Amino acid sequence: MRKVKEEVVRFTKAQASAIIATAMDFIVSLFLYEVCGLNYVLSTFIGAISGGIVNCVVNYRWVFGSDGQQKRYVALKYLIVWTGSILLNTLGTYLLTELTGTFFIWSKVVASVAVAFLWNYQMQRLFVYRNRHISGE
Repeated sequence: MRKVKEEVVRFTKAQASAIIATAMDFIVSLFLYEVCGLNYVLSTFIGAISGGIVNCVVNYRWVFGSDGQQKRYVALKYLIVWTGSILLNTLGTYLLTELTGTFFIWSKVVASVAVAFLWNYQMQRLFVYRNRHISGE
């Protein structure tokens, strides 16, 4: 039961981190699109980079308690997962926008939620921040 409680707490913290990172992502994306006039695909891509940096730092320090892991290895693993996340978010936003004809931000919301649950959290939990010494493996 203790492991279930720990996982629920970790998942909740990860979602809080994701909300913070997503806010950064969306603010940057909208700013670049609305104020700077960049294409929505490029704005989405740059926003995802901004959000990813925030997410990595918050997750390293607060969510997964990874202070004992070497930062360069965590950063390398995060970069691999993050690359997949950026591609999935950008492609998902593009496809949903083009197929439905909606404003890109609505497509971005749908793509972001799907990628957050199905890719980001799982890959970060099982690969990026996995600390064998802490989990006893």
